[in-house]
Amino acid sequence: MNLDLFKIAFFPITLFDIIDIMLVSWVFYTLYRYFQNTRAGQMLVGIVIILGVSLLARLLNMSALSWLMRQLQTVMVVAFVILFQPELRRLLIYIGQTPVIRGIFRVSGSRSIDAVAEAALALAKAKWGGLIVMQRDSGLRSYKERGTAVRAEVSADLLISIFNPTSPLHDGAVIIQNDIIEAAQCILPLSESETLGPGIGTRHRAALGLTEESDALVVVVSEEKGQISLALEGQLRRNLDEADLRGLLNKYVFVGSGE
Repeated sequence: MNLDLFKIAFFPITLFDIIDIMLVSWVFYTLYRYFQNTRAGQMLVGIVIILGVSLLARLLNMSALSWLMRQLQTVMVVAFVILFQPELRRLLIYIGQTPVIRGIFRVSGSRSIDAVAEAALALAKAKWGGLIVMQRDSGLRSYKERGTAVRAEVSADLLISIFNPTSPLHDGAVIIQNDIIEAAQCILPLSESETLGPGIGTRHRAALGLTEESDALVVVVSEEKGQISLALEGQLRRNLDEADLRGLLNKYVFVGSGE
């Protein structure tokens, strides 16, 4: 069966070639969007340009230029891997935590759960207030952009240091996505529910407000009582101990809220 659609300089183009080009274009576009406004993104654009020039040189049978482009490709790919290890690590974490991959491999937890649980217990013991958002499928870009960018791998020590009352970042919420602390000092929307009692403070209202608008989970540590709460789907589960907190996080962080 002949699948040729048309020819370019005697090269037959088939339906599979079109699909192949579209998939490669989508991969590069996705990578560029992920690395946008970073040094890695700028270098990725350079690699794409070199690949385009190399392809053009081959089509035009320009041997010297083709050889030069091949050498530059090798150098730039190696340099990209060496210079941008943190960005590539975050990308691999992001890919590994996508809903499709999680569904295939049944991923049920990550170091985020251990870090958040450990940090929440330490903050409660010290009676330091904390507001930790764990992003799931709903996008929270608008809240991250209004906060202070952190983009660091999640750890209990880092979370505790952020919410230390002497830290300039302790006000507002921390947002975690795919084992990365994306931003701190994030301002969340306050719940306007009339069913909330007068004893619900600003942190708890902010946690409820965000979960009313998204599928995020929010861990709240009370500054006054040192109690740990979890907000999910506009509901607040209060006075959690370590076992309760870990159990709820393991149940809801990487699965749909209906499961």
